Amino acid sequence: MPIFERRTRIQAPPEVVFAFHERPDALRMLMPPWEHARILERSGGLEEGARTVIETYIGPIKQRLVAVHTAYEKGRMFQDTVVEGPFARWVHTHTMEPDGEGGTFLVDHIDYALPLGPLGALFGGAFARRKLEKMFTFRHAVTKKACEEG
Repeated sequence: MPIFERRTRIQAPPEVVFAFHERPDALRMLMPPWEHARILERSGGLEEGARTVIETYIGPIKQRLVAVHTAYEKGRMFQDTVVEGPFARWVHTHTMEPDGEGGTFLVDHIDYALPLGPLGALFGGAFARRKLEKMFTFRHAVTKKACEEG
């Protein structure tokens, strides 16, 4: 299965980076404007069992994405798993690692699979990878700016 990972150093302690993700408006801030996505429902915060429903588009096709938080370590990491959506598999682990100098390595690790098995990977793999690169470049820039500027 494909793995996507983005790692960014942020000049703020892990507690600050984690607290940013706990903000009620964080998910909205992290949604790139070109994605035309909107949050339909949200229950809980980042802890296990929290649930988010998002309406998004893959090309012209509207998709409903339901993610449930499946792991949580306060101040260090949280994980969401898509239980309904455009991916056959999506497990996204967000980790805040101390860098040893008072800062943080923010790591987004995604274990995913496209629908339709090998056909989906063959015809959609490069497209999905480009979308992830662009999205997480945006998300990490927003997080870095918010955490470093206070």
